[in-house]
Amino acid sequence: MNLQSDDFELFALPRQFAQERSVIDARWKELQREAHPDRFAAQGAAAQRVAMQWSVRINEAYQRLKDPLKRAAYLCELNGAPVRAEDNTAMPAAFLMQQMEWREALEEADSEKELDALDAEVLAARRRMLAECGRLLDEAHDPAAAVGQVRALMFVARFADDIERRRDQLGQ
Repeated sequence: MNLQSDDFELFALPRQFAQERSVIDARWKELQREAHPDRFAAQGAAAQRVAMQWSVRINEAYQRLKDPLKRAAYLCELNGAPVRAEDNTAMPAAFLMQQMEWREALEEADSEKELDALDAEVLAARRRMLAECGRLLDEAHDPAAAVGQVRALMFVARFADDIERRRDQLGQ
């Protein structure tokens, strides 16, 4: 293992958006077994510290690879197109209109049924956006265009959290 490897190299995966979660999970378990500090107990404290660093590195890579949104953002960055979500919030007008409509629907929702319908709509939009992100990254090889999808997906993820908070409010 090489600490300088990117997450895909570390996990011996192709550098692409399309990945099988079960393969990522299996590889994570395998890498964790290899790097577990207890395996290095006989080699002393220094070897155990290095193993602990490896374990942390493996877990960080796993968190990025298993989550499609994080994986897409990471691929954009690896391909020279950083997402910069904190300082680049410009979005297409149509997307902003959709966000406003969803926000209004969320504010007006006063039943589980209404929240379920909104949640289903948001989930369907997320699936479409992830598919487009995958197409842009794996087929079109256009990470700059994928950045827009990643930023939009970040908005959608936050909105999905807002739906859950509203669901909790209704349940009280």
